[in-house]
Amino acid sequence: MPAATLSEPESTTPAATTPVAQLRDIRKTYFKPDGSVMVEALKGVDLTFMPGEYVAIMGSSGSGKSTLMNVLGCLDRPTSGQFLLGDRDVVNMDDEDLSRFRGRTIGFVFQSFNLIPELTIVENVATPLFYQGLHKRDRIERARGSLCDVGLGDRLDHTPRELSGGQQQRVAIARALVTRPLVLMADEPTGNLDSATGAAILNLFDELNRSGMTILMVTHDNNVAARCKRIVRLSDGVVATDEIVRT
Repeated sequence: MPAATLSEPESTTPAATTPVAQLRDIRKTYFKPDGSVMVEALKGVDLTFMPGEYVAIMGSSGSGKSTLMNVLGCLDRPTSGQFLLGDRDVVNMDDEDLSRFRGRTIGFVFQSFNLIPELTIVENVATPLFYQGLHKRDRIERARGSLCDVGLGDRLDHTPRELSGGQQQRVAIARALVTRPLVLMADEPTGNLDSATGAAILNLFDELNRSGMTILMVTHDNNVAARCKRIVRLSDGVVATDEIVRT
């Protein structure tokens, strides 16, 4: 497979002194139908993420890490608190503005690849750009470039079923990058891959981070977290530890 040749980060990336994301006293409570509290998933989280960071978010089942990732990814709204993504306060955005802003700002990579089997990988990667109103020619050109960046320039017209699991995850990464997001968020991105293929995907994440991409990754695997530069551990809805492990 050709080596990835990653594009330079967008010039719209914030200056290094401007946080990518700031969370202040973020709380998320889920309620029962009768209005009583079912679970307090987040109980006052304060975190700041800077451009170029490579962060593992860890914690046992029920610690709040998945809820935190959903809040960070603007997939779920906090019950209270302040959340600045770039320079925008996203808590008070209406649904339409939030969806549009999320699409421009955040790239998602999930454990399940979530590719559309009937489409070629170029068409899969181009899909997010449709919602940004780009002309089809521009969408395809951007998608081809993103796939070349992850080493799939020779597979452009293949469908997902014609690719290995590792290649499908590369397509998912290319799709996440095609919008040129402010931050890449990954939820157990190697969970469905064998160890060798997972290591190759992590090497790609390492290279993305070296190119300037900010990466926030949920993982339960200490070996995966060891690739990151900072580890945030949650316990019972609060930040238990937050440490820089390497620079």
